[in-house]
Amino acid sequence: MSVIDNPRPYDVAIIGGGAAGILTAIGVLRGSREPLRVLLLESSLPLARGVAYSTSYAEHLLNVPAGKMSGFPDQPDDFLDYLVEISAFPGEAREELAALFVPRHHYAAYLRHRLQEALETSAVQLDVRAERVLALDRTAAGFRLELGTGQHELAHQVVLATGNSLRPLPVRGASALPAERRVEAWDFAAVRSIARHADVAIIGSGLSMADTVMSLLASEHKGRIHVLSRHALMPLPHAKGPAADYDPQPLLAMNLRQRMRALRRHAADAAQRGIPWQSVMERIRPMGQALWQSLSFDDQRRFLRHVVRYWDVHRHRIAAPVHEQLMALKQEGRLQLHRGRLQTAIIEGGCVCLGALDRQRQPLQLDVQCVVNATGVEMRAQAMHNPLLQQLLGSGIARAGLHGIGIDSTEDGHVINADGNAEPAIQVLGSLRIGSLWESLAIPELRAQAARAAKAALPAGAWQG
Repeated sequence: MSVIDNPRPYDVAIIGGGAAGILTAIGVLRGSREPLRVLLLESSLPLARGVAYSTSYAEHLLNVPAGKMSGFPDQPDDFLDYLVEISAFPGEAREELAALFVPRHHYAAYLRHRLQEALETSAVQLDVRAERVLALDRTAAGFRLELGTGQHELAHQVVLATGNSLRPLPVRGASALPAERRVEAWDFAAVRSIARHADVAIIGSGLSMADTVMSLLASEHKGRIHVLSRHALMPLPHAKGPAADYDPQPLLAMNLRQRMRALRRHAADAAQRGIPWQSVMERIRPMGQALWQSLSFDDQRRFLRHVVRYWDVHRHRIAAPVHEQLMALKQEGRLQLHRGRLQTAIIEGGCVCLGALDRQRQPLQLDVQCVVNATGVEMRAQAMHNPLLQQLLGSGIARAGLHGIGIDSTEDGHVINADGNAEPAIQVLGSLRIGSLWESLAIPELRAQAARAAKAALPAGAWQG
């Protein structure tokens, strides 16, 4: 039998070339003592430019200071070291640079740089393919990957790092809107191309909204900006101040209502001592996953129904200068915030007429020239337009996570199949683990998951870390 008929399997296939996939690849390259073959599949090159870090524009800042953005748990200053190495901010003292919210494009470049360094010193052969994976089927050798081109590859171990999926615009018929009237917030170039004097409606008031407004400002946009969301809660800023010193451990034994009361009490106590509420949230930052997993199933549902948006704006904060610009626009009246649920989107002449119901269920109409979908990340695996995930769920290789969010996984990151058993040769990390972990999107979580996935994916005895 020829090599064509019986191709040599890859030792590891990593599906996804965003931050999670790149960090996993770096871990394998650095950690293997054997000349393994690794396949990295990413449909949209260049690497490391997933949704979060795909922007090339300076107005889009990291939401975390540079000093906390290392990609590696055992090298806490690595991103900061990189910025100093390349003289990204000449004249800026290292201590000051650590506190800066730097443009996000630096992070994508950092990940690619570290990947190239690891490749130059590793015995591992890394093949990068601009391919989409459509299906994953078991074979005697491991798994057979069906690619979008119709080709197939074999792999002993698979790592799912598919990244974030955009939530669709929440109105029937949205796809029928002309392309020039409907823009995705993550299409940064398209946002910047919106006509300067156009009135714009941004659907969603979270982090993607903030990015959109910053892009509009950078392109000297002069029209009105309407922000429509169900809760009308905008991201809150980071703040400097003393650290909160309360003990967060008792929160784990409380139910959801008790936790919310306790956090409000800690915030009020902190304020009396001149400590910002942000420090109260920072105190529980390392406990995000434990807080989620220690809630009962019913309390998790209550959280998703009633608390999640309030949690998000307090937990996922933005740089203070960005918040100041948003507030200035709101004060000027150029940015108008509306609380309501979008119902209709109809083209009339050169306008898009948006119909919504406000919190009193009274009609609200906005007439704009362009609509921007900033509704954020889709969490339900069944709703993601990803053929691989649909195939994994349909075949029983995977099952949906808690509350239908992401896909189910074990504590150490292995996929759980429809029978409730762990799939030892398939690992998952990042946004697909939200149902199990809740906190699974930010770099502190991704770097820990990637380090664990890299070690687990290697054959016994191959790890040298």
